[in-house]
Amino acid sequence: MLSRVADNLYWLSRYLERAEHTARVLDLTLNLLLEQRSDAAMNERIKHLLDGLFAESLPENATLYDMTQALAFDRKNHASINYCVGQARDNARQIREQISSEMWEQLNMLFHKTNRVRIEDVWQSQTTHGFFRDVKEGAQLFQGLTDSTMSHNECWQFLQLGRHLERANYNAHFLDVQFQVLRRSKDYPLIAEDFMDWVGLLKCFTAFEAYCKVYTADLRPERVIEFLLLNNEFPHSIRFAVDSVEKALKTIDETTETKRAGLVSRLIGKLKSELSFSHIDEIMETGLSDYLEGIQKQTGRIHDAIYEVYISYPIEKALA
Repeated sequence: MLSRVADNLYWLSRYLERAEHTARVLDLTLNLLLEQRSDAAMNERIKHLLDGLFAESLPENATLYDMTQALAFDRKNHASINYCVGQARDNARQIREQISSEMWEQLNMLFHKTNRVRIEDVWQSQTTHGFFRDVKEGAQLFQGLTDSTMSHNECWQFLQLGRHLERANYNAHFLDVQFQVLRRSKDYPLIAEDFMDWVGLLKCFTAFEAYCKVYTADLRPERVIEFLLLNNEFPHSIRFAVDSVEKALKTIDETTETKRAGLVSRLIGKLKSELSFSHIDEIMETGLSDYLEGIQKQTGRIHDAIYEVYISYPIEKALA
């Protein structure tokens, strides 16, 4: 496979995963705001939570309207839904011969559907939920079409690689932000027992029903964190995502038979081992935030290694 094709597939999947996650968080956060009291403290907590999705912080006086505009509709903001969907489509357009017609048609449809909506169209009428639902369902349908209409070859593995590496990194960051928001509250630790906060967090990961099947509706903070971090069966847990990255990399290594794949394998193997043998009590005792920051740093190193080995390597290394 050409390294250019691998790069396009990898980023197509990462951008679409990022758009779906942002849509889930925005949709749920705005709906929870309607259900709970709308006092200054609640608004401040929600703004801190949304602010965690940005690469750079928004101004202190930014309103929820400003954040929604920036995170959903601003095409110049690299964290926004419209930007991510547009970038996913641009990457797909460059490799149309590698993906199925159904995949392209679905992504193209999602792009045009989101591109024609402005925040003014949905904010006053309180129909933002429909916009976010279209993004979530559009991304999920694309993933389903990918699995059912594309050969599960090396190209498919690069899509899985980008999707799950983005999920592991994004979820670790978001879980860290949520925990830090709670810790900064003047009502901590009492606020950590707030039922709606943990319901909201689980729903951000589409995990509420899956969690209840394991732990019933006993929403203890340690159990919620354990489920989202260490569960090896739930698709949106960090451990599941890391396991999926390892599987994709292993298949790619077997297909390409590259002699330079050892670096990536060692990095992902180390992260998988840490998640497999970690216990929630030890993580909470030594510091959840440090643990989650460590995951983000390791996923960053894995990304760099993937580029070094498969995408942006010098021609001399390929010929050596």
